[in-house]
Amino acid sequence: MRPVTIYAESTPNPSTMKFVADVMLIKDGQTAEFLSQSSAKGHSTLAAELFNFPFVQGVFIASNFITITKSDALQWEYVSNELQAFMVDFVKENEVIVEKIPTTLDNSSNEESSSTSKTAKNAPVIKTETDQLIVDLLEEYVTPAVESDGGAIHFQSFNDTTGTVTVVLKGSCSGCPSSTATLKGGIESLLKSHMPEVQEVVALAD
Repeated sequence: MRPVTIYAESTPNPSTMKFVADVMLIKDGQTAEFLSQSSAKGHSTLAAELFNFPFVQGVFIASNFITITKSDALQWEYVSNELQAFMVDFVKENEVIVEKIPTTLDNSSNEESSSTSKTAKNAPVIKTETDQLIVDLLEEYVTPAVESDGGAIHFQSFNDTTGTVTVVLKGSCSGCPSSTATLKGGIESLLKSHMPEVQEVVALAD
């Protein structure tokens, strides 16, 4: 059993809490997001077991943190310590937290057949130098801040006709009340200042 410390951090999204470990939980640069227990099974035993808590609605794993999305039924003050203790025990006994990177994401907790391929839908295609420049800017200036809030941002596409950059928000950023302001006031302004061809930044809807 390895020594592990996990502490909780609040995020800008009141529905999510970020749990930070002092060990890596997934290969750096990779992420895994699950919105139901059925989507987690076969990919992450920890995520699947977290859905046994009736208030857990989403699990996002990246580098050394796990972002949990909960229902409104309970406040974080009543459940965060229980989640933290559970994750500490699991990570102490299991070095592999994500057994298989998900290629599909089930958006329904009841019907496996209704799962949609999120990776296929959201997989970025770097076609041009402009695409690569956008990715580089996001990784350098945006990704560290987003990860510090328990989320992730991924480049999806750039439409050179409309000047629209489409991104995917995950973890605490998905559904966050302040994400729109961040998207427009922060990310859009950043890209526009570096790239005059960029006119707008939008988030891909699930």
